[in-house]
Amino acid sequence: MPFRAVETNGCNHSPLVTVPTESLVHFKDSPIHGMGGFACLAIPPETRILEYLGRKIDKQESLRQCELENPCIFCLDEQFDLDGNVDWNPARFLNHCCSPNAEARATDGSIWIVSLRQIGAGEEITFNYNYDLQDYREHPCSCGSPDCCGYIGAEEFFSRDSKNLSHGFAQIKHGCEKGI
Repeated sequence: MPFRAVETNGCNHSPLVTVPTESLVHFKDSPIHGMGGFACLAIPPETRILEYLGRKIDKQESLRQCELENPCIFCLDEQFDLDGNVDWNPARFLNHCCSPNAEARATDGSIWIVSLRQIGAGEEITFNYNYDLQDYREHPCSCGSPDCCGYIGAEEFFSRDSKNLSHGFAQIKHGCEKGI
């Protein structure tokens, strides 16, 4: 299931802070899942933390990769996706959180992980994977956030009044398109 990035074309985000990314993140075991990325130092809001790198693939190849359970596909546009399951993409180790401190932003054919708020030194860097509703029960969330909805899904698909995505589903639209 491909990740979805926030589109930045025409939006009102603050100017981005540019810092050499190799000095911002180190990778180690995560309490959320597997390996995670942690801030080496305090990271201000609106900082480009890491570029999500990978192979540019067409939608047919993307579907094939999804069927092979490749967890690192990012939707770029209507024609292409980005396969981030490559050794030279450390951003593939960043974990999902229902209350993320960063987000993935699509800008001019690139995907950047950008801080949403001040991230403290030693804090795990997370973003919402923004999965669609299809097969959501196959993607339980273990982020540990007080706002955890129980599944990895886009915030638009659940109600903050409900702590569980499946309860929020009764209040949302059905028949969502697959994100590829």
